[in-house]
Amino acid sequence: MVSETETSAIGNALVVLGAAGVVIPAFARFRISPVIGFILVGLLVGPSGLGMLAADYPWLKHVTIASTEDIALFAEFGIVLLLFSIGLELSFRRLWQLRKLVFGIGAAELLLGGAILGSAILLFRDQPLASAYGLGIALALSSTALVLPIAGTKSAVGRASFSMLLFEDLALVPIIFILAALSPAASGDSAELLLTTLWQGALVVAALAIGGWFLLPKIFAQAARAKDPELFLAASLLVVIVAALATAAVGLSPIVGALLAGLMIAETEYHEEVEAITAPFKGLALGVFLISVGMGLNLQTIASQWPSLVMAVVGVVLVKAVVTAALLRFAGAARRGTAAEVGLLMSSPSETTLIVLATALQAQLISRDTAEFWQLVTAIGLTITPLLARVGHDIARRIEMRSGDAQEDETPEGRTVIVGFGRVGHTVAELLREHGRPYVAVDADIDTVAAARRAGFSVRFADVARPGSLDKLGIEHAQAIVLTMDDPVQQLRMTRQLRQKYPALPIISRARDADHAGALYQAGASDAVPETLESSLQLAEAVLIDLGVAMGPVIASIHDVRAKMRHDIMAKGKLDQEPRIRRTRRPVAGSDG
Repeated sequence: MVSETETSAIGNALVVLGAAGVVIPAFARFRISPVIGFILVGLLVGPSGLGMLAADYPWLKHVTIASTEDIALFAEFGIVLLLFSIGLELSFRRLWQLRKLVFGIGAAELLLGGAILGSAILLFRDQPLASAYGLGIALALSSTALVLPIAGTKSAVGRASFSMLLFEDLALVPIIFILAALSPAASGDSAELLLTTLWQGALVVAALAIGGWFLLPKIFAQAARAKDPELFLAASLLVVIVAALATAAVGLSPIVGALLAGLMIAETEYHEEVEAITAPFKGLALGVFLISVGMGLNLQTIASQWPSLVMAVVGVVLVKAVVTAALLRFAGAARRGTAAEVGLLMSSPSETTLIVLATALQAQLISRDTAEFWQLVTAIGLTITPLLARVGHDIARRIEMRSGDAQEDETPEGRTVIVGFGRVGHTVAELLREHGRPYVAVDADIDTVAAARRAGFSVRFADVARPGSLDKLGIEHAQAIVLTMDDPVQQLRMTRQLRQKYPALPIISRARDADHAGALYQAGASDAVPETLESSLQLAEAVLIDLGVAMGPVIASIHDVRAKMRHDIMAKGKLDQEPRIRRTRRPVAGSDG
């Protein structure tokens, strides 16, 4: 027999999965952030939405979630996976480069914003000193879960946002301990407990970093050799869960362990494959978190206190936006447009604000009514974050146009992407390197990748059969893509997908024979080179030279025959001799004609 608890858990899972299946495609169609959709679903299916009617209409229990505690664990796991994916996009070298932003502007933003907000609460909300500044620090935190998916970590906006968010995540543990120490019922052991947690946390982080440095390449190499995506996924989840549990065991936030796990894997050859294979889980788990935020919105309370809530939300947004933008400009860390965009993007409270509010309530620093009020402010702020991001982006664009500042070039330099690094891919890469053309190659065989890298070639591990794996290579900025793998079905599928997504991208593909080449041209290839054609031409060239024919006429005749055979293949594929794709090629910088 299935227990009532198990039935409820299954029902909650169905509600969440159903919401994801409806929200993501529906909001994507109208170009609206699914963040808003998930929060609205949480409001609808939560205890203050349809859940209020479940007692009168029992069938509603199957499409509602009774409380946020029912999905809290999944929501926390979503945040852990998000920080893990952020770590995958970074490296220790990049973190070292960001140290001034993290510990300089990040610390100043949190402390100054918290002080101003705390002073305003002390002045207008009649709170005790410790309560007011505790609330100020809580509200000064910004949402890692929403800001980084919107901004990324590679743009100027993303770098600045990530730096400040990283400091906030690191500061979360001291904030919680300090609030606990300020509790009227606190003992004198709080400071000692904080120091113990910090030195134990430092030891755990060092142990994870050293262990990961030696063990992770071996673990993922075995998973790569097995060519089993389930094994890759299992290894990835094992690493992130172990790291999160290790840091949580000594009192640090599990998101610190998740970020560290991502950083360690980012230093290996497998980070792109891991990122691609864990992306669907991250998105779904983040959706669960956003649903829990929506469930925290109580429409009755909002209706009864809307003037105070509106003033509080506007005040928090204005203070944080001005403080963040001013610090970035004062430190010379961003242009005016970028500073304004980061300020608005970071202006809402955070999911960690809810954690700090719960700690302050438990420490008896604030009353339950006060906690519920600021929880509503936080939930409303999270809901409007995508709108603030859009407004910030528009303001930044206007500022840049008016000031005439040049846009930063955030795109990687144009290069050729080679898919497959066997005999053919190796030859193409060698010639590109010989002529000074930038390139990157990918292959699903880790032993091939390791040997190529030892030989000095730019090769990465990636399984192109995995959806989204090529997107990590910056295809939108590539000069061309060369498909060299010996899999006719996969070549046709990839050619078709690439042509639909990148209409002007030159796609050069290896073909088995003339029929395969014709099919590739129909799929959208710019050039398809049959192996049988080239081998016969090379054989004919060798025969003519051995018979004493001069090299010049031989090369000219070979070229003419190749052009005629290509024309016949394209005609067989029902294409013109010079298709539209070939005429839309992008100019290559420094072309030698």
